[in-house]
Amino acid sequence: MVRAMTDARNSDPGAPTGPRLTDRKALAHHRRRAMTLPDPALFLQEAVADEIQERLGEVNRTFTDIAVVTGFPDLWRARLPGARILSDSDPLDLTEGSQDLVIHALCLHWADDPVGQLIQCRRALRADGLLLAALFGGGTLAELRAVLAEAEIAVTGGLSPRVLPMAEIRDLGALLQRAGLALPVADSDQREVHYRDILHLMQDLRAMGEGNALAARARRPLTRALLADAQDRYARAFPAPGGRLRAAFEMIFLTGWAPHPDQPQPLRPGSAMRSLTEVLRPADPTGTGAADPPPGDATTRQG
Repeated sequence: MVRAMTDARNSDPGAPTGPRLTDRKALAHHRRRAMTLPDPALFLQEAVADEIQERLGEVNRTFTDIAVVTGFPDLWRARLPGARILSDSDPLDLTEGSQDLVIHALCLHWADDPVGQLIQCRRALRADGLLLAALFGGGTLAELRAVLAEAEIAVTGGLSPRVLPMAEIRDLGALLQRAGLALPVADSDQREVHYRDILHLMQDLRAMGEGNALAARARRPLTRALLADAQDRYARAFPAPGGRLRAAFEMIFLTGWAPHPDQPQPLRPGSAMRSLTEVLRPADPTGTGAADPPPGDATTRQG
């Protein structure tokens, strides 16, 4: 996993792009390699798919034109037969106004321009169409990020980009609004996974297809000295029961709708019929409309 989600360098998908932050060839290679393993570690992809399908079950709508943006197409073909399955390569292969549901399935954290991809999803939706997006959030692999940085500075005196410092949930709801989506909601699911050691964790990331694909990554492998130092720091700072290590994964879910006149609308500022002071004033038990009693007359109860 690599790179922080950036601000909208190019909120218009057709605008010229700057230097790539993600090495798309390396990312595609990592995903293909994961799928060739006897037991790919897709448990987080499966968990996200379960959650999205559960949320769809709570929506009182039948969706007929569904598009899924994913790095693991076979998983979603089995889940949603008949849906359009497309790669997360930019630009997305979406036609304006063609879908009533777009699912962006746990790959937005790899986008060079995440706002641009959200805008493309928004444009693909018909009025009152739904976007459901999932991505790894800022709490993901915080432990690994910390110990690798400390170990590399201690052993080599330098620092290389190795783990993605991903977006925080407080910033992601604003991305939905900037993309032009109505009724935006951002929430998260925190998961903790335990590993034998730091190598076990890194092997699992490879089996997830989530290895380091930063364009600016160091091409040399981690040295034994650096790994030993990182393992020692990890074991001391982030222990789990049974002598194992804990690793956090934060999945953030974004929900937004293409605007439609029938959707609930916020009230116009200043249109309230009662003031907040009036609403919060204690009830008058006599029904006479008398003024609030002075503080000294209030009856209090202490526990």
